[in-house]
Amino acid sequence: MKIAISSTGKTLDAEVDPRFGRCQYFIITDTETNGFEAVDNSSASAAGGAGISAAQMISQKGIEAVLTGNCGPNAHQVFSSAGIKVVTGVSGKIKDAIAEYKLGTYAAAQQANVPDHYGMGGGGGMGRGGGMGRGMGGGRGMGMGGGMGRGWVWQLVLSRRSSRPALKKKSRFLKSNLRFWQSKRQKFSSVSKN
Repeated sequence: MKIAISSTGKTLDAEVDPRFGRCQYFIITDTETNGFEAVDNSSASAAGGAGISAAQMISQKGIEAVLTGNCGPNAHQVFSSAGIKVVTGVSGKIKDAIAEYKLGTYAAAQQANVPDHYGMGGGGGMGRGGGMGRGMGGGRGMGMGGGMGRGWVWQLVLSRRSSRPALKKKSRFLKSNLRFWQSKRQKFSSVSKN
């Protein structure tokens, strides 16, 4: 019987990752031969739909059960449709989880044990900020978004609408602005010395 376990590493000594869709690896093992393979989770850094994408990929590997810490409703639906058992609440080392599964310690979950988007870590505090920032775009943007933004230059750089010409134009503006203030400082410092 082939089973898949969400994992933090590529070996049987790695820990079970509590996040199914955003785990770094899956350990796929055959419980009869004890052979295993580590599969990279290409969905781990996806902006959305990581659970569904990971579940579809794992379903195609011919497994009969999935062991993980948490499984959201979308991934659980994919597994249910494919007839794959989902075991949640698993923690510890991968090799220990496999041994416990062989002993029949775990029971399949009938439904998801966390809400959707659980593994994304959404919620608190790192808003983009609405402020203008200070100096060369490195400001914290202390607007209504809670701060910790990157300032307007970084918002331009990270914006999907920005194009290379727009970035070059902004870069020329910043360089000329920097040269202007450097020349003012030099003139002021030479006047104050006399």
